[in-house]
Amino acid sequence: MTIDIIGGGIGGLTTGIALKRKGFTVRIFEQASELKNVGAGIVLANNAMQVYKRLGLSDEITSKGNTISQINIVDQKFKIISNTNLQYFEKKHNLKNVAIHRAVLQQILINQFSEEELFLDHKLESIVLGNTISTLKFENGKTYLSELVVGADGIYSKVRTCLFDAVQLRKANQLCWRGMLKFDLPKEYQQKAIEGWGNNTRFGFVQLNKGLVYWYALKSGQKQTTMRIEDFKEYGSLVTKMIKVTKDIHLSEISDIQPFKNWSVGNVCLLGDAAHATTPNLGQGACQAIEDAYVLAACFKKNKNRTKVFDEYESIRIKKAHKVVTTSWQVGKIAHLSNPLLRTIRDFLLRITPGFVNRKQLETLFKIHELE
Repeated sequence: MTIDIIGGGIGGLTTGIALKRKGFTVRIFEQASELKNVGAGIVLANNAMQVYKRLGLSDEITSKGNTISQINIVDQKFKIISNTNLQYFEKKHNLKNVAIHRAVLQQILINQFSEEELFLDHKLESIVLGNTISTLKFENGKTYLSELVVGADGIYSKVRTCLFDAVQLRKANQLCWRGMLKFDLPKEYQQKAIEGWGNNTRFGFVQLNKGLVYWYALKSGQKQTTMRIEDFKEYGSLVTKMIKVTKDIHLSEISDIQPFKNWSVGNVCLLGDAAHATTPNLGQGACQAIEDAYVLAACFKKNKNRTKVFDEYESIRIKKAHKVVTTSWQVGKIAHLSNPLLRTIRDFLLRITPGFVNRKQLETLFKIHELE
């Protein structure tokens, strides 16, 4: 059985690896003509690292990234609002949370495939669904017959557009600028992910490896396209310096998908952002796609009937994935409060929240479904 994957991002590549580990043949179709050095960072939380451990990749990923043992939400003066200590989970799973350059992670994943398994410059044009075999048509003029298709092609998924009912894309009314730079962070921040909450703004940063820092800045409103340093001066000189010395700054608009059911039709199923795109407020977008990959591969190994595979995969993943989408959306709204009184109350409540409450929430988030 050959399983075709549309999309060569983190979710698609991880799915391909997980399926190969189960003995399946895969083809990955990626629309880009080359896999570029994308200038962004990612934090792989403990749940994602548990999957990569099972795939035999956790050691390499850890060695090429930077371990993160704390997540701190701070105010404009860098006074801690909420501190999440990850050492409990590090000991429990014998794994670190890892911040890594997306391009480095992508290359680690790509190295698991032969040239015959990875098809670049294949932008999907359409899918013709058949009883047992579907036809994949690409904009480069090529056509392939497919026994099984996994749509891992992101929030604007062509697979989903072709075959599934229309979904509701939700705009969060927040703009996000991202940058990466060579920078020496103060030692106290080198093993932490920091996110500052201000007046309708946020600024976060994390070290990816020695001397390389990734940062992101969010502001409510959609009219502004050029980043203004003065909008983030409230966070102090460390933040403004990072912004000033960053050469390439990328802008995106924060969106997600209103949760929906039925991730499969015929011999096609959706995975990752194509099925449950989320805002980045929990740092779980890629992590949930990685969990999808692990569960879907295990379901394929367990079941011969593809309908049972897709039904079990969705039944296992949908509750958690939708919980992440909903919670992340709510966190984004809470983080961007403009009323000073409401921000004061919010910060007070977060500061007095006992540590065991955060730990219990993370227990659920970091728990992956065992099928083996």
